[in-house]
Amino acid sequence: MRNATTTADFFERIYRQAPDPWNFAASDYEQGRYRRILDALGGQRYVRAFEPGCSIGILTALLAPLCDRVEAIDISPTAVNRASERCRELANVNVSSGALPESIPAGKFDLIVFSEIGYYFRRGPLLELGKRLISEISPSGTFLAAHWLGRSSDHLLSGDEVHDVLASIPGLRNVHAERHAGFRLDRWERL
Repeated sequence: MRNATTTADFFERIYRQAPDPWNFAASDYEQGRYRRILDALGGQRYVRAFEPGCSIGILTALLAPLCDRVEAIDISPTAVNRASERCRELANVNVSSGALPESIPAGKFDLIVFSEIGYYFRRGPLLELGKRLISEISPSGTFLAAHWLGRSSDHLLSGDEVHDVLASIPGLRNVHAERHAGFRLDRWERL
């Protein structure tokens, strides 16, 4: 059973109340987090990336120049509309509505960016989701996770708990780790 804070209705209400509910476009914190994510990817070129929980598409648009193709989903149709509008000029980006794990696009990825969504899952379902996502990454592909370290009443896990669960998944090797005052970032390679 899902918690009320993990449903499409919960997120849809949030996005209908504010065009950018977490201030992704203007917050210095968010802009710094995006820079750290891009830096952690090391300028590598990716064939096919997946960004679940893309929100209004700020990070999606930043990932597009690094990738031949970006598949992005969000559980909120309103967020998807905003992300689609933001990325409308980016022919290599596809944004669609969907929830995890049901809406993982078919095919392999060489990059998955799992940012700011892991704490909306309980530990067991997150572990199973992580295993499923990792199985969709090609060998030597990249799985990058970045999560806020604060507490929120709508989170089921802390950012540290999310990364601890992900780190426990067999078949991954941590190749880059950062801890900042507000967030944690880990980049793993699939073995």
